[in-house]
Amino acid sequence: MTHPPTASGPARTAVRHVRVFDGRGLTEPRTVVIDGRTISPDTSTDGTRTIDGTGLVLLPGLIDAHVHLHGPDTLAQLAAHGVTTALDMATWPPQLLASLRRVPHLTDIRSAGTPAIGDGGPHSRIPGMAQDAVVRSPQQAGEFVAAQVSAGADYIKIVAEAPGQGGPDRQTMAALVAASRTHGRKTVAHAATAGAYLMALDADVDFLTHVPLDRPLDPADAARTAAEGRVCIPTLTMMEGTAAARGAPHAYQTARRNLHMLHTAGVPVLVGTDANTQPGVPFQVEHGSSIHHELELLVDAGLTAAEALHSATALTAHHFGLADRGAVGPGLRADLVLIDGDPLSDIGATRNVRHIWCGGVEQTPATA
Repeated sequence: MTHPPTASGPARTAVRHVRVFDGRGLTEPRTVVIDGRTISPDTSTDGTRTIDGTGLVLLPGLIDAHVHLHGPDTLAQLAAHGVTTALDMATWPPQLLASLRRVPHLTDIRSAGTPAIGDGGPHSRIPGMAQDAVVRSPQQAGEFVAAQVSAGADYIKIVAEAPGQGGPDRQTMAALVAASRTHGRKTVAHAATAGAYLMALDADVDFLTHVPLDRPLDPADAARTAAEGRVCIPTLTMMEGTAAARGAPHAYQTARRNLHMLHTAGVPVLVGTDANTQPGVPFQVEHGSSIHHELELLVDAGLTAAEALHSATALTAHHFGLADRGAVGPGLRADLVLIDGDPLSDIGATRNVRHIWCGGVEQTPATA
């Protein structure tokens, strides 16, 4: 059950005899104490509520590196499935986004706010798309980025399309990246086709989200992605759903092979689902539950279970500068997921959620 915080914060809770995922493997059984909103260095259990973790595994709270937010219910769905941090890749207007930041006791978010799109691509036809999202020239790029930063954007999202398909051109994308760096913001590029992927590489974006469905990447492009320090958020769940929705399920295998190539080349891979309920997009991915499917797809594509879990926790925290989470250690945020089973032997065990804490506050788990 959910345990509301006391006047001084959430209750002190000790999980005893539990193995902990440390980013590489599972530790020997130990005690982890949640004290307020953080993990305590003091593992004494006198006068503390205790949970027997025998046979269970404690994970850092999962981080979904690609979601779209639509209201408080979105946060509740994410939290109920163990997603304690979500990186939003486009939510507007700013008033809606502001209402979802720092909601007590639910999933913590970071966001790009309004994305930068071209005036003729598929995203320009999404119902309700923000009018100020269209960036037509390099001259507009600085103004767009400044407006997003002023509205609180944590990073800048750019929607790349294949050349001639209505997205921002190469010069405009490069100007958006340059302006973002001036403001100390990283850039995330939507790149679901090989042509868009290459444009994003040429523009020097930091993160490439999605992985091409239309054709295989050249091994040289995978090597370049790794050599230049780019990071991939493949959203295989969305790629699988999009391929099926278009009546071409075989196309998913192209995306899967592209991801395998990138991973083999040494490109960091983060776990993102593209969870959304947005009308007008190819496929609507469920919030929260989809992260467990994404982990399974990543393992199927060649990541080890430990690599997939690391990608959903510490690796994403590192690349997005979230130094207070992503691991189970003293002083870190008490974002934790207690599961039944060994996820390193069977990644599907992450679905067997027994307890969840967001910032030290216990949530009611959903059935994943």
